[in-house]
Order: sequence, then C-alpha cells, then structure tokens
Amino acid sequence: MKSLIDELPPEVARQIHPDWRKNEAEYWTVRDRLLTQYQDQWIGFADGVVIASGTSPVAVFHEAEESGRNPFVTCVGREDEPCRVRLRPDKTKAQLGHG
Repeated sequence: MKSLIDELPPEVARQIHPDWRKNEAEYWTVRDRLLTQYQDQWIGFADGVVIASGTSPVAVFHEAEESGRNPFVTCVGREDEPCRVRLRPDKTKAQLGHG
C-alpha cells in the first residue's frame, strides 16, 4: 500500500514524524485482522495496537493524539474514502489545542 505521505508535497512530508510512517506501515500489516472487530469504525493505531476507537473521527483523533505516540488514524475498511474534518467557526485553534 502506498503511504499517504507519498501524496504530500516534499516540504510537507519532511515534517511528518517517522513514527507516524512506522505506525501507518504496521497498520497495513494487521489491517485484515482488524476488519472483524473494527470495520467502519475510526481507530488510532500506534506501536502495533489500537489505542483509540469510535464513530467520530475527531474524538478518535484527539484521544489517539493524547498518547503522544504519533498514531495513524483511519476508518477501518474505508481507507480509500476521503474524509474532511472542519474546525468549528466558533472555536479558535488555541481552544481546540492547536495553537
């Protein structure tokens, strides 16, 4: 499977932590086993295990990011479908923990 990083401009790709790429690669090695339990759910995956799961991509992302393990976050079985996450207009980046 081609890495998502390969689709980024090189100057952006260089900013991605190497552990994220490792977690993405490890996800793909166990993905078929995860389908049974997590199909159509969002997961955060790091160090060979699921560290967060649920139906909300934003909630899963935040929970997984709190681990500090540079998790790979995806929707199991729907990895090829685009997903957009929007900031709420009533929240600043600082209020969301991004600034």
